[in-house]
Amino acid sequence: MIDGNHQSSQGVAEPKQTGYQNYWFLVANPAIWSVTKWKAGDIESYSLYSHKGNKRRIFQNFLDAKNGDFVICYEGSPVQKITALASIYKESDGELLWFKKEIAFEKTLSLGDLRSNPILSKMEFMGNPNGSLFKLTPKEYDEIVKLTGGNIPEQSQENKKKYTKADFLNEVYIKEEEYDSLYSLLLRKKNLILQGAPGVGKTFAAKRLAYAIMGEKDNDHIMSVQFHQNYSYEEFVMGYKPNENGGFDLRTGKFYDFCDKAREDRNHKYFFIIDEINRGNLSKIFGELLMLIENTHRNEEIELSYNKEPFSVPDNLYLIGMMNTADRSLAIIDYALRRRFSFFDMKPGFKSPAFAKEIKEKKDSKLDNLVQAIINLNEVIEKDDSLGSGFCIGHSYLCNLGTQYDLKSIVEFDIIPMLKEYWFDNPEKYKIEAEKLKKAL
Repeated sequence: MIDGNHQSSQGVAEPKQTGYQNYWFLVANPAIWSVTKWKAGDIESYSLYSHKGNKRRIFQNFLDAKNGDFVICYEGSPVQKITALASIYKESDGELLWFKKEIAFEKTLSLGDLRSNPILSKMEFMGNPNGSLFKLTPKEYDEIVKLTGGNIPEQSQENKKKYTKADFLNEVYIKEEEYDSLYSLLLRKKNLILQGAPGVGKTFAAKRLAYAIMGEKDNDHIMSVQFHQNYSYEEFVMGYKPNENGGFDLRTGKFYDFCDKAREDRNHKYFFIIDEINRGNLSKIFGELLMLIENTHRNEEIELSYNKEPFSVPDNLYLIGMMNTADRSLAIIDYALRRRFSFFDMKPGFKSPAFAKEIKEKKDSKLDNLVQAIINLNEVIEKDDSLGSGFCIGHSYLCNLGTQYDLKSIVEFDIIPMLKEYWFDNPEKYKIEAEKLKKAL
C-alpha cells in the first residue's frame, strides 16, 4: 500500500466477466504510482478514498466500473501522457477498484494531443482535471486506440460460444413455432415486450433470444437495466448529476452510451434489455426518444433537450422489455409506447418436451405429481374470470433444482403465497387450491 491509495496485488481471485462493456480514462499520479513501470499482466488496486478519507471525485464512476471494462491509462503531471491500456480486473468492493495492465501503447499521447483533437477535446476528463477515473465514450476510446497504434487484446471468448436455435429451444421452454415468431417479431419491429405471469422465464428468454439472433453467447453486445418508479430520463439518456464540489456535471445515461456503442459498430446487432418495463414512468424516461426508437425512425436525428446536440437511435439496436401481467398494482402501459412495441405472451412451459425431459431425469414421483398439480391449478386460474392466463404459475419454480431441493418449501413459501393474493377476496377458494398442491407431495 502506497499512501493509502494504491497497492500491488498477488493472488487476487480471477473475476467473472460481465456483459456490456464500458470504457474509462484513469489518471495516475506518477509520484504515487507509475503506469509505465507496470508489466503487462500486473494487477494494481486504487482506493475509492483519499488518504484523508474523502471520496474520490466522480465517485459514481468507481462504482460503475465493471469487470472486463477497458481503461486508458494517463500519467499526470509532470508526464501528462497516455501510456498504456488496462482493464478492470475486479470491480469495486466499496473500498478498492482493481486494474490489470494489458499493453503499453506503441505511441504515447500528450495532453496537447488530446486538447487539439476534436473528438477528444470534449472528454469528461477535460472538464474535471483533478479527478482520477473518467468515463470515455466508445467513440473517444476508439480514437485513442487509433492514435496510439494500440494492438488491442481480443475480448475473452468465455462469453462468445456458439448459440443456435436448438440451444434456445433446449433452454427456453416454448414451442418451435413460438420461437420463430419471436425471432421475426424482434427483427422486424426492433422493439419487443415479453409479457406473462411470474416464473414463465421472461428475463431468461430475453437474453437467450439475443444470443440466438447473434449466433453466439456474446454479452459484450447486451445491456440490461431494470425500471422502477424513480427511474428517470437523467439515468436513461442524459442529465445533470452532483459532483464532489457541490456543483453539477452533465452526464450521459446508460441508453445514450449504449446507442453510441452500437452506432460505432454497425456490423453487429446490439440488445438493450429492460426488466419490469411497465414499472417506470415510460414517457418521462424515454422523453423525445419515444419517436426515435420506432423502427421507421431509426437513424433519424433529433436535438436533445439538455445538450442541444443531434442524437439518433441506430438501426442495429434492439429493445427487449419484460412485463409482469400478474401485478395488479401496475397501470396499463403507455399507449404511445405500446404501439412502438410488439407484445409476445410467455406461457408456462410444463408441457414442452425440454421441460418434460428435465423432470423425467429427476426420477422423483413427488415432483411428477407436483407438476401435474400445477398444470391442473393453471387450468383453474385460466377459467377464473378475475384472473385468466396472465396469472398462471410459471415453470421456472421447478427449473434448475439441482441434486438437493425441497419441494415442500417451494410450494409453501413461493407458490401458495401467490394464490393467497390471487384469491384474497375468496379465502375458501384459496384454501381448496392450496390444499391440492400440498396433497401432491
